Amino acid sequence: MTLKKLSNYYLIKPMSRTVLLNPGPVNITDKVRQAMTLPDLCHREKEFSNLMAAIRAKLLQAFNIEETFTSVLVSGSGTAALEMAVSSSLTPKRSMLVIENGVYGERIGKLCDVYNFHRHTIKLDWGVPPNLDDIESILKKQSDIEIVSMVHHETTTGLLNPLQSIGELAKKYGKIFLVDCISSLAGDEVDFTSIDLAVGTANKCLQGVPGVSFVLFRKKDLGRLIKIPARSLYFNLTEYHKAQEIGKLLFTPAIPAHYALDVALDELIEETVAGRIYRYANCAKFLRDGFKKLNLEYLIPEGWRSNCLTGLKLPKGVSYEKLHGKLKANGFVIYAGQGNLSENIFRIANMGDIKKEEFDRFIKILGTIC
Repeated sequence: MTLKKLSNYYLIKPMSRTVLLNPGPVNITDKVRQAMTLPDLCHREKEFSNLMAAIRAKLLQAFNIEETFTSVLVSGSGTAALEMAVSSSLTPKRSMLVIENGVYGERIGKLCDVYNFHRHTIKLDWGVPPNLDDIESILKKQSDIEIVSMVHHETTTGLLNPLQSIGELAKKYGKIFLVDCISSLAGDEVDFTSIDLAVGTANKCLQGVPGVSFVLFRKKDLGRLIKIPARSLYFNLTEYHKAQEIGKLLFTPAIPAHYALDVALDELIEETVAGRIYRYANCAKFLRDGFKKLNLEYLIPEGWRSNCLTGLKLPKGVSYEKLHGKLKANGFVIYAGQGNLSENIFRIANMGDIKKEEFDRFIKILGTIC
């Protein structure tokens, strides 16, 4: 490929920016973008230790959990932090209960299999919420279960799983609750009172850029976690925590992504988590009112939908390829369905720094296509 072709590939129309209606990476503010142009920095210097400490503290401050939680940063996508949490949290000879109702719940199960963990699985059709009685039944019967694991916002469909109710069940039976909050943190209400380990990433509702993710876990659980034998070199949670507590690193971090996350967290703290959730909820309502007027059919019923993403059935006679192509030509990127939903649905996320007039223009263009 020639330089010219590469240049053309990345060319953005000067008339307007591309609006990302996919669930991460998201549109970011100019301040976050400018942060990535800060001076080159050696990660072994005090300046980066200070940056890392600031980010770790701001994560806890934003969600008001400084007293009970600690944070660990890892360079990589949200899946990197998820693997770190899953691989580092299960005591030998114990098992994990995995709730699967989408691609990302199934990913937790795959991680268990990679590490040869014993697991119990509640497997549901994609988009079907778990039954609390079924969860309680298996917790009563299977005394070897140590951890209950679940995805909060399952972006496969846009389903928001009942985090608080399942967390209360885990607490009732003395289980550790591990939650993939990658697509919900700062976009949907997250009840930390029953969570023991929460996994997140910079490039979704926190409005940072890809390259850094994190695990939040209860300080009181550190003693148990330290006793678990190392199962991975790169994804060892307690070794990262030990190093980061004294301003050190195990491996080279994605420095520009850390710069961006630091500024993104400043913006989140200024807006407040509650304020951002409110903004996202209003954006989702605006879009869904528009979808209703276009007679589009929802995948997930009202009451179970995330604030951050809407799954919609493709209109009759309109392929995803056609819909995606025409929208992209007008400056909007949408998301396809996955797996057995790939031919039937499309997904519209409303994460990130997107203006009301951009949502309004999107609905109008969508109407001309559908």
